[in-house]
Amino acid sequence: MAVNFQNKPVFLFGGIIAMSITISLVVLVLFWPQPNPSSVSKVTVITGSTLGEISKLLYEKKIISNEQMFRWAVQIMGKEKEIPIGTFQLVDTQSNYDIIKQLVYGSPELIKVRLLEGWSVKQIAAYLNEVMGFEPDEILDISKDYRFLKKHNIKASSIEGYLFPDTYLFFNGDSPTSVLDNVVSEYKKFWRDAFRDRAQELNMTEHEVVTLASIIEGEAIYDKERPTISGVYHNRLNRGMRLQADPTIQYIIEDGPRRLLNRDLKIDSPYNTYKNKGLPPGPINSPGEQSLKAALYPEENEYLFFVARGDGYHTFTTNEKDHNIAKKQLQKLRRELRRKKVQ
Repeated sequence: MAVNFQNKPVFLFGGIIAMSITISLVVLVLFWPQPNPSSVSKVTVITGSTLGEISKLLYEKKIISNEQMFRWAVQIMGKEKEIPIGTFQLVDTQSNYDIIKQLVYGSPELIKVRLLEGWSVKQIAAYLNEVMGFEPDEILDISKDYRFLKKHNIKASSIEGYLFPDTYLFFNGDSPTSVLDNVVSEYKKFWRDAFRDRAQELNMTEHEVVTLASIIEGEAIYDKERPTISGVYHNRLNRGMRLQADPTIQYIIEDGPRRLLNRDLKIDSPYNTYKNKGLPPGPINSPGEQSLKAALYPEENEYLFFVARGDGYHTFTTNEKDHNIAKKQLQKLRRELRRKKVQ
């Protein structure tokens, strides 16, 4: 059978032309010229951004001149799912290739977030507004969102107490939900098996431990006193006494923290431990690791009362008579300090 080779050069030549056109189009797309190649620009890619949304953002900021060309360039380079979240500083943006390379391989800006022991959700919301620009109301809404609580297996009506105090690094572009996810996950790391077993020994739920720890956090300044304070509260709980914890009153007054008045102790609230026995319904702040450990491992003592000394420490007593004497000593110290201020 005869084979005709006359058309083979034609097919080969056609293939070369097609390949040349394809290569030319790829080069055109990748190196499409941009409007401000010598400028320095900042762009923030937020959580959940699609390629189309990123393209639109870059176009609106006049970093790229053609959204479709940019999308094609990303697809040609196979980077559709590799652009991370964060804030990037783009320089030398002469082409799509330059921009994509900086977005994919550049280092996004990080924000240091330091959550302090004893902060409430409201304080954390205000702080995140300051350092990350989150709306406080959005943080507060998430803190009570049933789906968020269920996702983290938090058996409470709020994430109050479950935002673990620590120093974090977040990308400028992280969402409020992703930030809170990380903070709650850090709290979860605290609960080793030994701590869960200890809570069972105390006949306390995890929520009750966190609630007590938050009260200890509100009382203590120095770590060495936390187990002693915990011992006082455990003793009162075991005897069926009211906790009479000032931090729980600070939690329910609107203009705190401030010196408490007698009328504050009469506020009708389930968090008022001067009126109600037992623990309040939930935590009043974010307790740190030392307060959580103190709640689990209280000092064995006979103390039932304590009052501030004026130097950050407390006077602990076993009876109301000695407690009243300690309170009078504190009142005397306060009067002396007021006189000195007047002078």
